[in-house]
Amino acid sequence: MNSNFDIVIAGSGLGGLVCGYILSKNGFKVAIVEKNRQIGGCLQTFSRRGTKFDTGMHYIGSMEEGQVLYKFFKYLHLLQDVRLKRLDNDGYDIISFNGERYKYASGFEHFIDTLSQNFPQNRADITKYINKIREIANASPLYKLQRVNTNSYIEADYIKTSVDEFIESCTRNPLLQNVLTANQPLYAGIRGKTPTYIHALINNFYIQSAFRIVGGSDSIASSLASSMQSFGGQIYTQAEVEEFVCNEERITNIRLTNGNELHAKTFISNIHPQVTMEKIHSKLIRKVYKERINSLENTISNFTVFIKFKEDTTLKYLNSNFYYYEKPDVWACNNYDEKRFPQSYLYMHQCENEHNPFATSAQIIAYMPFSQVNKWANTILNHRGLDYEAFKQEKASLLLDLLENEFPGTKAAIDSVYTSSPLTYRDYTATKEGSMYGILRDKNFPMQSLVSQRTKIPNLLLTGQNINSHGILGVIIGSIITCSELLGMEKIMNDIALCN
Repeated sequence: MNSNFDIVIAGSGLGGLVCGYILSKNGFKVAIVEKNRQIGGCLQTFSRRGTKFDTGMHYIGSMEEGQVLYKFFKYLHLLQDVRLKRLDNDGYDIISFNGERYKYASGFEHFIDTLSQNFPQNRADITKYINKIREIANASPLYKLQRVNTNSYIEADYIKTSVDEFIESCTRNPLLQNVLTANQPLYAGIRGKTPTYIHALINNFYIQSAFRIVGGSDSIASSLASSMQSFGGQIYTQAEVEEFVCNEERITNIRLTNGNELHAKTFISNIHPQVTMEKIHSKLIRKVYKERINSLENTISNFTVFIKFKEDTTLKYLNSNFYYYEKPDVWACNNYDEKRFPQSYLYMHQCENEHNPFATSAQIIAYMPFSQVNKWANTILNHRGLDYEAFKQEKASLLLDLLENEFPGTKAAIDSVYTSSPLTYRDYTATKEGSMYGILRDKNFPMQSLVSQRTKIPNLLLTGQNINSHGILGVIIGSIITCSELLGMEKIMNDIALCN
């Protein structure tokens, strides 16, 4: 293992890999250290009996030529390595309330036309909603790939207004309000807290176009890693950071749990900020700063059922994402009630190849707080005990029974089932308590719940889903913000423009 670098990045999630790609391409000697055997963070996959399952990156948007993520993929040299299948234009997302189904269609006008079929009296409200989310997205210069001369990337008004307040300003129809916020599992929103910009940027992103990644999201991680290594970058797996070692002025090196040390001029942490702070024992990080970071609320975690279907199944491939709700109150579902689990779920088929008309695998994802598995918090993977396995089996059965009600015949087509809990998510992604999206942004404390890429240590930067926003687009933009501290925003924007 080499020990001297210009930049060492802790964590090989999307944020770390994008930073590694950009900085190594621009001539820096870069190393990434990853605690797991597999790189990728939420891009990781796993295989069971020949079937590959995604763990975090399930579908992406704005990938038509000329759209924002397409431009970023071109800049990051991903287009030739990542295969995509377009989700159903007439309903890439399907919402189910009390047996009634509502569709999110691709394209702004098509979205309005399709949803207006369910709400003919509210067409003006739906149009108002679409116009507003487009306005919010267009007010964010980096989402439009415009140069910026400020450290603020989101308009203040959209940070200080909650999603539910925004939706209520668009329509007074309570059912339509719930339909318009029904994909909130994509950001684990909380009534009265989650800022409008989170919802608006995500929906603007997917309404333009929506795709599944063919063959697994690890293709993104593999492509970025390969490109980075072609520029001379290094990636070390099974290399967990034990401590960011500091002198009186800055970080001098990182110490790994295996005893090795890596020295660098600059360090970037793609680890959750609260976990990062636990690995720094220095007066350079003031107690008040640590306390602020550690006091931040995290988004809820999840319980997932991974389904492998029989090889001879005739179960039709579902080219849409399916959101189920027990009742039309989307905000109630993250107020977890063990006795009523599950109140909602997200069901998705995975795309093994572009042309198979039948389902090969799927996932069911439901909210679950870490408190539900806290009794096993100090156990390790595959050694959590029979009571833990019984707990998971019970939760999986409840989800599968509900799914069968919506899609009769599904259970008969299942070959095998696998599960993950908040513990699994914690151990593979190093997020606090298995949080799905890291730190919860709160419109009531807008500045306190925003985490800067800069820290109190001059040569330590942060990246990942806690900087800017989560999701593939939010993390890529957050990585650009982080890299701009070393390269300048003008340089990166010029390079993106030259690629497109």
